[in-house]
Amino acid sequence: MQTFAHVDKGGFMSIVLITFAALMFGLYNVFIKLSAGHINAVLGAVVLQFVAAFLGLALLLYQQAGSSEPLAFNRTGVGLAIGAGVAIGLVEILTFVIYGRGVPVAVGNPLIVGGSLVVTTLVGMVLLKEGASLTQIGAVTMIIAGVFALAWEAA
Repeated sequence: MQTFAHVDKGGFMSIVLITFAALMFGLYNVFIKLSAGHINAVLGAVVLQFVAAFLGLALLLYQQAGSSEPLAFNRTGVGLAIGAGVAIGLVEILTFVIYGRGVPVAVGNPLIVGGSLVVTTLVGMVLLKEGASLTQIGAVTMIIAGVFALAWEAA
């Protein structure tokens, strides 16, 4: 059986970081939902991205100020980060549009996140050749069923 400790040697710290990331991602979606009726979708996404960029820049400057190590990066890393930025930028705009149309956050977020879990799992297994246990495949199958059930009800 695979646990968090097998994925990352940090064990407990990995669980704490994953929990905090899940909390922040949930709040991210709630804040988008609450603001969607009060701001143009593209402007909302731009504001969100500027805040995220300034926060990231502040953390990077803080990290580098306390380090004598050079900043590690290469062309592949930068290119893939740009691709991720394009993808999340479009997701943010679409999320503002979706919630601005009145889709409840309790429906929209599970559909978006559930759908993204299916995509990332398939990409991981098929393109990146990552293995999956029977439990993982069963869990993803249940997520797919849940996404279809929510989409059916929402339609």
